Amino acid sequence: RSVYDGEEHGRFMEKLEARIRNHDREIEKMCNFHYQGFVDSITELLKVRGEAQKLKNQVTDTNRKLQNEGKELILAMEELKQCRLQQRNISATVDKLTLCLPVLEMYSKLREQMKSKRHYPALKTLEHLEHTFLPQVSHYRFCQVMVDNIPRLREEIKELSMSDLKDFLESIRKHSDKIGETAMKQAQQQRNLDNIVSQQPRISGVKKSKKEFSASSELEVKNTSPMSEQDSGILDVEDEDEEEEVPGAQDLVDFSPVYRCLHIYSVLGARETFESYYRKQRRKQARLVLQPPSNMHETLDGYRKYFNQIVGFFVVEDHILHTTQGLVNRAYIDELWEMALSKTIAALRTHSSYCSDPSLVLDLKNLIVLFADTLQGYGFPVNQLFDMLLEIQDQYSETLLKKWAGVFRNILDSDNYSPIPVSNEEVYKKIVGQFPFQDAELEKQPFPKKFPFSEFVPKVYSQIKEFIYACLKFSEDLHLSSTEVDDMIRKSTNLLLTRTLSNCLQNVIKRKNVGLTELVQIIINTTHLEKSCKFLEEFITNITNVLPETVHTTKLYGTTTFKDARHAAEEEIYTNLNQKIDQFLQLADYDWMALEPGSRASDYLVDLIGFLRSTFAVFTHLPGEVDVHSTMSGKVAQTACMSACKHLSTSLLQLLLEAEVRQLTLGALHQFNLDVEECEQFARSGPVPGFQGDTLQLAFIDLRQV
Repeated sequence: RSVYDGEEHGRFMEKLEARIRNHDREIEKMCNFHYQGFVDSITELLKVRGEAQKLKNQVTDTNRKLQNEGKELILAMEELKQCRLQQRNISATVDKLTLCLPVLEMYSKLREQMKSKRHYPALKTLEHLEHTFLPQVSHYRFCQVMVDNIPRLREEIKELSMSDLKDFLESIRKHSDKIGETAMKQAQQQRNLDNIVSQQPRISGVKKSKKEFSASSELEVKNTSPMSEQDSGILDVEDEDEEEEVPGAQDLVDFSPVYRCLHIYSVLGARETFESYYRKQRRKQARLVLQPPSNMHETLDGYRKYFNQIVGFFVVEDHILHTTQGLVNRAYIDELWEMALSKTIAALRTHSSYCSDPSLVLDLKNLIVLFADTLQGYGFPVNQLFDMLLEIQDQYSETLLKKWAGVFRNILDSDNYSPIPVSNEEVYKKIVGQFPFQDAELEKQPFPKKFPFSEFVPKVYSQIKEFIYACLKFSEDLHLSSTEVDDMIRKSTNLLLTRTLSNCLQNVIKRKNVGLTELVQIIINTTHLEKSCKFLEEFITNITNVLPETVHTTKLYGTTTFKDARHAAEEEIYTNLNQKIDQFLQLADYDWMALEPGSRASDYLVDLIGFLRSTFAVFTHLPGEVDVHSTMSGKVAQTACMSACKHLSTSLLQLLLEAEVRQLTLGALHQFNLDVEECEQFARSGPVPGFQGDTLQLAFIDLRQV
């Protein structure tokens, strides 16, 4: 900078030139000093160049030879390279195929499973295919096709499984009655077994009366022809003998379509849809099952088929409840059962009301009990059914009363109303066996002899016992206490006595043209039936084992019934006698202006007195134990005689005091006096024993005074 800034530029250049000249001289000195070595080196280099040229030529020649010789090796190496490349490609292909083959195999397996309708395994295969195998080879085009097909395959599996479920639902709807029949048959066998076990410890103490009706309570459930269904969910069941074990109700049904469909829908995340569909369809089926046929009441088979279908429905639902988790729950089952119970009870009330045959009502009751016991065995509450049976019991009693009304009418209409004659010991014992009658005096009498009552007494007594048996049959298996059974029987028997039998007796007593002899015999018969009421009490006590002293025990009203009938017969006797007297009095033809009286009493009065004597003779010649001095019939005779005398006296007095009789002669009055004396003579003659002093004559005292 000082050189450039100053004015010494020229000088600096001079100095620099001088410096360069010095260096050149030094270089020249140094070169001169080493020149010989340089020349030697050049000479050596020239020699080396010649040798190098020779070597180059040799190398070139050798290279040419090597190139010629290496062409074949290069070709072999190219071939080796190509082989190695192919080998690598093959290995990669094998690896890829190793990944693809399981996918194809799984897809083939899926198609095979769907073809054979193994939908649940097919769905599992589809799940493995989608989540395990396809992701490993997802970049291939065929895999993409499979992936695109998976939703369609799922939907296809879903539809196919739903189709199987629909077939299953349709099949169990058709065959509910067979399922129910089997379940009820099982319950019947179990009940019979329980009865056998419970009766064994007390076989020796069972009363005869219970043996007589116990067999009738058993209900026979008939086998229907065996079914044969393919893919219906119902297995074939051969008819079995009574002694062979009945298959379980669940053994008849293949529930696998339900399980498969449930699993499939669960896996597909549509379980709620499936549950809703299943419950909806089963509700529809329940309504169909609970709809009774219009002619169900005509035969027992109609009721049996109805019950079988209901039992079959709930056996299936109970099994579904206990073998699946949540498809149906207890609330759903209870709701269905409440609906079924209300509809069944309503149907039974309606149809049973049409039934007028007590034997059919009894069979229906046994069927309802079996129906209730069967469902109770599956855990369903059936108290309402037993409550309804108590209602049917009232209807059964009514049908029994109607039937026995006809029986009593036939007995009373066919009776001859005369004492039963017996010619030998065998007949005597037969009648005593039918009716509790003991009379030491009658037993001592030789054959032939007569019972005091007519045939309707033992017949009516036997029919009352038959009625009690019929009532007892209905009370079996109703889970009632002995006291309740006793009360039910006594109430029904009271209705039979106070309403049915009483009406029949009243109709006989009130019918036209009934004779006094018949009325007297009815009085005698009702007296004996009244005495037999205590034996009916004992009879009911024996078959129910409830002592009559028990609190709230209903008493039989038979005594009242027979007393009322006897009183009605007595009133009818009095009325008939008075009517006969009136008929005789209509023949009276007094000439109130007669100058002279007749020599004797009027003819009509003589005939009337003769009729009364013959009539009261009937009372005085009653057979056997019925003595006029000590029995009710004796009092009836006295009352009838007094009533007849009073009525005769009053009627004669009315004749005398009629408004039309404005005047009368002494002769007419004497004639009337003869008639009154005839009446007094009749009263004094004692037509009926037992009157004290002039009691009977007092009936005519007012007439005499007038």
